[in-house]
Amino acid sequence: MITLSIIKADTGGFVGHSSVHPDMLAAAQEALTAAIRDHLVLDAKVASCGDDISLIMTHEHGADAEPIHAFAWDTFLGTTEIAKRLGLYGAGQDLLSDAFSGNLRGMGPGYAELEFTERPSEPIICFLADKTEPGAWNLPLYKMFADPFNTAGLVIDSKMHAGFRFEVYDLHEEKKIWFDCPADLYEMLMYIGAPARYVIHSVQSKTLDEQAAATSTQRLSLIAGKYVGKDDPVMIVRAQSGLPAVGEVLEPFAFPHTVAGCMRGSHHAPIMPVAIGHATPARFDGPPRVTALGFQVRDGKLIGPRDMFDDPSFDRARSQANEVMDYMRRHGPFEPHRLPLEDLEYTTMRLLEERLAPRWEPMAPAPLPVPAR
Repeated sequence: MITLSIIKADTGGFVGHSSVHPDMLAAAQEALTAAIRDHLVLDAKVASCGDDISLIMTHEHGADAEPIHAFAWDTFLGTTEIAKRLGLYGAGQDLLSDAFSGNLRGMGPGYAELEFTERPSEPIICFLADKTEPGAWNLPLYKMFADPFNTAGLVIDSKMHAGFRFEVYDLHEEKKIWFDCPADLYEMLMYIGAPARYVIHSVQSKTLDEQAAATSTQRLSLIAGKYVGKDDPVMIVRAQSGLPAVGEVLEPFAFPHTVAGCMRGSHHAPIMPVAIGHATPARFDGPPRVTALGFQVRDGKLIGPRDMFDDPSFDRARSQANEVMDYMRRHGPFEPHRLPLEDLEYTTMRLLEERLAPRWEPMAPAPLPVPAR
């Protein structure tokens, strides 16, 4: 079986949180080239979205493999040193541990990994997002794999008609559950409609008995106990031949749905599908961005990428995202632009609560009613 891994980290922003310095991308690509030469990986590409570096790799080591995760960790240590040398912002901010310990779980870098046996034609879309959190994938994955108004194949493709199974994580309680759709659709929506806590981790075809999608689900604030940057998730989606067509996989992003993120990770804003060259959030650290890199995988080789959002059919989504951004920004520090208090737990809110606690006074009790005469 082939494993496709996307491992990403923010190891320093250029300028601020907006982009990755070319020297860091060059160093990451040099490391990937060496990994191919040393037969650690079959093929690999480096990509970026906003201030995050993504290592896209095919290999035969399986998910959570120590040699792959150790390689990514060492690569990110190298890009961190470049960021420090150049005085870039937040150098190494996603590296939350002092030393590598087996795999990257709980160490800061995000990753999505998907194991599969290659089909005669294996189209795969790698989605990279910046300035948002893992729950940003909930609505698009629902539309791709459970909404017939988005995915006609759920109605007219016999290999899709039975539906898909969704693996959902509870990030607060560290539990997971499987939903069998369409039978469990309403129950699933109750949970995934709260994307700050419940996130779709993977999707499986019931007919093909194959994994169709995988996401990163790391929440940096839950690991670090404080705000250290947004999670900037990645996602892998396989397409065609009993799975949603490429056009059905991309269609959900024609609607720039609202996600949590943007400035200091503390605001709601529309996620904007952009070409790779425009994946550099600027206005109020936003709008949050998503790119789509299309590959054909053949004998483990990554043929591509093709920039799937570099297309005028997404111009209206980009225009709508900017209109929504105007509307949300006018709220300033008020909800719904700012996240609700329970989602600001790892910002300055806790410090404010501690400092202002002595100034809160109990309200006077209500006066007793006067008895009627």
